[in-house]
Amino acid sequence: MKACTESFEIATRGKGTYEITAEVERVVRNSGVKTGVATVFIQHTSASLVIYENADASARADLHRFFERLVPEGEEYYIHTAEGGDDTTSHLKMVLTRTSETIPIGQGRLALGTWQGIFVFEHRNASHRRSIAVSVIGE
Repeated sequence: MKACTESFEIATRGKGTYEITAEVERVVRNSGVKTGVATVFIQHTSASLVIYENADASARADLHRFFERLVPEGEEYYIHTAEGGDDTTSHLKMVLTRTSETIPIGQGRLALGTWQGIFVFEHRNASHRRSIAVSVIGE
């Protein structure tokens, strides 16, 4: 049984989705694991991870618009606004999505579907550097 953990950072340019599939695949390749699982974890509370369509950017544009309507900024009842108007909303959006994803590995590759990609979902208006940890376990 092999096990390894590797971290990397991704720069975001504000709200949106940023594909990290290639970076996760690189970690899996470097691990030498042929059959197992990869767990991807984002180490933040104002961004999240999603597995989403990676073929048509309009699908992600719809996701972004949906979340803006679901959790709008500027509501007078928000209390946690120390870092700006997107402070509470970024945390709420993170809770509605995920901070980790577990993906099977087969034949040394992530077992993602044809149109699936792994994305950091940035919920803050400003640019950030997001830390991602990937653990790979298997044979």
